[in-house]
Amino acid sequence: MSELFVNKVAESGLITIDLEKYIPKGENMLFDLKEYLFMELILKEKEFRASLKETEWEKFRDKNVAIVCSADAIIPVWAYMLVVSYLQPVAKEIVMGDAQELEKKLFIQNIDAININEFADKRIVIKGCGETPIADFAYMEITKRLLPVVKSIMYGEPCSTVPVYKKK
Repeated sequence: MSELFVNKVAESGLITIDLEKYIPKGENMLFDLKEYLFMELILKEKEFRASLKETEWEKFRDKNVAIVCSADAIIPVWAYMLVVSYLQPVAKEIVMGDAQELEKKLFIQNIDAININEFADKRIVIKGCGETPIADFAYMEITKRLLPVVKSIMYGEPCSTVPVYKKK
């Protein structure tokens, strides 16, 4: 008599969420204010405004843009505001910070866009290993997002999980 093999993982009702699916797509660019400073140190308002007017803003069309100043200079708040006034009509997303800060914001936006209702009262496994390394903050963000609606959250692989949360 042959034994019937049962896939207990498939029958468990677990839903696996792979955070790789939420990694931001699209082209990212850096807008460095250093290039607009006198001697890469001082912001002169008149020259700054003139330089911004001469900038080819179309190169930022539909791109995600991080605004930074890589020089050790004091930049007034209005300067960032002015740059945004030029970028807003063309850029997809704008962040004050470096490329890593931009990636983080975009990743969180993707997680926030998840329809959590489809996970209501479900048992969730947040996949722990994959092709692409995922930053720790993403695991925290997905947990915050799902916690109000799920039955349970686990970390790892369906065959070997670490319990994180169980609704009481």
